[in-house]
Amino acid sequence: MTTQDADIIVIGAGNAALCAAIAAREQNKSVIVLEKAPEPMRGGNTYFTGGAIRFSYRGIEDVISLVPDLSEAELNVMEVGSYTEAKYFEDLMRVTEGLSDQEMANTLVRQSLPTMQWMYQQGVRFVPSWTHQAFKVGDKFRFWGGLCLQAVGGGKGLSDQLFEIAIERGIEIKYDHTAMRIEQGSSGEIEGVTVRNSDGIRNLRSAAVVLACGGFEANPEMRARYLGPGWELAKVRGVRYNTGDGHRMAFEIGAQAYGHYSGCHAVAWDLNAPDFGNRSITDLYQKHSYPFGLIVNAEGKRFVDEGADFRNYTYAKYGKQILFQPERLAFQIFDQKTVHLLRDEYRIEQVTKGEASTIKELAGQLGINPDELEHTIAEYNNACQPGDYNPTVLDGVRTDGLNPEKSNWALPIDTPPFQGYAVTCGITFTFGGLRINERAQVMDTSDNPIPGLYAAGELVGGLFYHNYAGGAGLMQGSVFGKIAGFSAAESLSK
Repeated sequence: MTTQDADIIVIGAGNAALCAAIAAREQNKSVIVLEKAPEPMRGGNTYFTGGAIRFSYRGIEDVISLVPDLSEAELNVMEVGSYTEAKYFEDLMRVTEGLSDQEMANTLVRQSLPTMQWMYQQGVRFVPSWTHQAFKVGDKFRFWGGLCLQAVGGGKGLSDQLFEIAIERGIEIKYDHTAMRIEQGSSGEIEGVTVRNSDGIRNLRSAAVVLACGGFEANPEMRARYLGPGWELAKVRGVRYNTGDGHRMAFEIGAQAYGHYSGCHAVAWDLNAPDFGNRSITDLYQKHSYPFGLIVNAEGKRFVDEGADFRNYTYAKYGKQILFQPERLAFQIFDQKTVHLLRDEYRIEQVTKGEASTIKELAGQLGINPDELEHTIAEYNNACQPGDYNPTVLDGVRTDGLNPEKSNWALPIDTPPFQGYAVTCGITFTFGGLRINERAQVMDTSDNPIPGLYAAGELVGGLFYHNYAGGAGLMQGSVFGKIAGFSAAESLSK
């Protein structure tokens, strides 16, 4: 019998991959993690997130179980309400137009809190999302949109914590190792992975493989092929290493494609951000406070309902809308009544911004058609209806007579100085992936599990269609990563 290099090989080193590795190691299996990036660039797309994770909770008690060190003063000013499993499931089905695989969605929802508690037990620490998911109303911070916690240190913090835990548990991490091919025996059983590094090409032997190496968002050819023309021109929010390697390797051994291959998570991203994510700026190139202003294109025309829903439920689809505007750009316009509501990302030094005492002057600074912008804002202001403005709820303060309408948070833009922010499309991850079963086993084209092959994270298809609920991606990676690692270990113990 050939000696194995490890019981289980995990391909990838983001949140999903490391959760899989830690779960497998918890079952006393030896694990090798293959990271395509060099060590200073490790962490996958997880590193570039805000670290917010969507999970179900019945009330403050469930939240406290994850942040037990909160002071009494902090607890006294927190209003988190509840976010039930039913509401989580409803949100997933609503934003995906009812297409989300119901079995997968139920697993995600039901396992979200237990998985968060498992992560906490492993050593991952969380904090309330005070600045991103709460507004102060009176003497209380009201958390909104189904999110209340994020990892300490955001996405970078989550990545660093998971690496620290993995290393402490004796998990071997090989950097600069590109997986090229999954090796199988004569009966179809997994025998390992062929890898390439600076020393050449060799085979690493294992009895199981977990694919958790991201989508194809950093591959312009695959983006154009699957997402459609124009997508090759989008900026990439995260790493340059997610080029569809997992998809290709799985398809070569008969894996089944599943999910929304023409769909992706794409957001409003600073116009002058680099082509790939910057590890110092991370997610701060995003611009997500548009519900409190207007979005126009270079012609000065609106093209989306900025207040259709909480930004958590619209931001991942509005990047696509921006990509197909003239010159692939748009502008977010605010006045002084709402600038205090803007997220921290609007205040960084690396921001493409204009500020002026008149709309015409602002248009000139940003390169927007000045006459059309003045007309758009005048028309919008006249259409705004009275109401009780409240950024913590869908307040119904709307316009009347516009196309598109603004359904919530519609305040006239009439208080200078006016601010404008130039954005383009930044793609986060792709939705099309592999089909897995309840044990995270990869299925073949005949709906049979491929023995010894598991998957988690971005390259799992079937959960997200058209849109996305903020924080569900990290949760999906953690839930199915844990399941994949545990299932792989369990299968080897039989």
